[in-house]
Amino acid sequence: MPPKDEPLTASSRRWPLASKRSHLWLLATLAVALIYYWPVVQAAFSAADVVQDDARQHVFWMQRYLDPALFPNDLIADYFQAVAPPGYRALYWFAAQLGLSPLLLHKLLPLPLLLLSAGLCFVLTQRLSHRPMAAAIAALLLTQGLSLTDAIVSATPKAFLYPLLLGFLYCLACGWRWGTAVLVALQGLFYPQLVLIAVVVLALRLVDWRRFPQWGLAPRGHWVTAFVGMAAAVAVLLPYALQSHGYGPTLTLTAARSLPEMAMPGSRAQFFVADPATYWLEGRSGLRLATALTPVTNSLGLLLPFLVHRQRRRPSGLGLLLQVAFASLIMFAIAHLLLFRLHLPSRYTQHSLRVVFSIAAAIAIVTLVPSGWRWAKRRWQRGLVLAFSAVLAAVVLLYPLTTGGPVTAYQVGQAAPLYHFLRQQPAETLVASLSPEANNLPSFTGRSILVGEEYLIPYHTGYYRQMRDRARRLIEAQYSPDPQLLQQFIRDYGVTHWLLDGNAFKPAYRQNNGLIQLIPDAAIAPEQTPLLQRIVRTEICTASRYRNRRLLDAPCIVQQTSQLSNP
Repeated sequence: MPPKDEPLTASSRRWPLASKRSHLWLLATLAVALIYYWPVVQAAFSAADVVQDDARQHVFWMQRYLDPALFPNDLIADYFQAVAPPGYRALYWFAAQLGLSPLLLHKLLPLPLLLLSAGLCFVLTQRLSHRPMAAAIAALLLTQGLSLTDAIVSATPKAFLYPLLLGFLYCLACGWRWGTAVLVALQGLFYPQLVLIAVVVLALRLVDWRRFPQWGLAPRGHWVTAFVGMAAAVAVLLPYALQSHGYGPTLTLTAARSLPEMAMPGSRAQFFVADPATYWLEGRSGLRLATALTPVTNSLGLLLPFLVHRQRRRPSGLGLLLQVAFASLIMFAIAHLLLFRLHLPSRYTQHSLRVVFSIAAAIAIVTLVPSGWRWAKRRWQRGLVLAFSAVLAAVVLLYPLTTGGPVTAYQVGQAAPLYHFLRQQPAETLVASLSPEANNLPSFTGRSILVGEEYLIPYHTGYYRQMRDRARRLIEAQYSPDPQLLQQFIRDYGVTHWLLDGNAFKPAYRQNNGLIQLIPDAAIAPEQTPLLQRIVRTEICTASRYRNRRLLDAPCIVQQTSQLSNP
């Protein structure tokens, strides 16, 4: 069980950057982080139409902050606005009041968030280890790990998790109880799941684990800090417990097992897999240890408890790191027991364990190398230690060269004329489409879509039921020979435009289209020519076209279907 941290002294409470040496290490660390992330900045502004994958869900609707007329009566926009954390909404709203577009802000935020995370990782590690080199290595490892995921790049709520977690741990390590409470409250405003980890950490610190198995109580200061932090947690989580956004109830385990996308390989919502090892270690259901142990040098963090076991002066942060690891595992288990009421289990481990292993590995490295020199008595032993140190330094510094560059998951629009046309249409425009391009339209055009694979999120059944019904009716209408069914679909939803891929009516398209595969109960008559296909051939209702895509005018479709006979 986690041991108790060493008692704080007056000298240990000092600002960790008091020395010039620490300043230099920190500046070097931030410079390296800037170099690592500069390709991300370049990718974000590489084209006119660029949006991060997750931002297509969590940022597109914020264009309402600049123009409240956008996305009127839009189920998708209303849903993602309703479930967005309040602090996250407030930040983008405030920027919009200053005239900054949400889609521009989501490209600007990743770099300062990364630098803030690296800086906080540095000061936290130095506070725990009292070694600037360990602090620099920890920030370097964390930066490398974050460059291989889109967590920071997305500028969605999970991007704020790292600075908020690191800030919380730093306040906790310094004994700043009010700072701890503020960081807990901010966690709830930006990433509520993180608050639950924080609460468990505070609870673990109430016990003096040094006397295990005869436990004792922690000092009074830990109890006061825990009380203040837990009070902040209750205050910030209570609104979540009491609010009703109208899209519930939450998906149950029984219902989830019946949904094809929850087990479909490659699906955005895939959760269930047949292999038990994959289920518990990877994906949305797993611990995501591979993520936490990236870069590979993070695995050295596993050695830290053994390296410091016999040292007289143990790093004071070992107890805190173990408490965070235990808290993450505890919440991971609870999330599995309460599927999906606490959302996805992986959210309680993949991020926090990455922080733990980055710091633990750094402290292990600066402990391991000096220990090796003390062990080396002969020339060949010193040569062996020197070679090991050189290889370790090369791996730490050059690892990014083996990864192919940072992961951004930026989506670059490939249909600029189509986006331009739709931006000129009224705000009430509603596009129906099975094309993957439909997922980009809300971000690049500011216009609504009826349904999209990216937005078919099953965790709130009230929302999901409507979206699934829309998708089913859209599939049936697109491939139906019945003019009345097609007309009724357009009128029921108020569709103004219909976007079609050039191969939309080929059998292979139906077999490979992601949205169609998610709705296996849609009724399609493959032996009959779809009425919409006949309308496309006439070119009468084509409002815009780009390469192999056609944007049809829906009122024109209604008019033409009354003039065309069934095949």
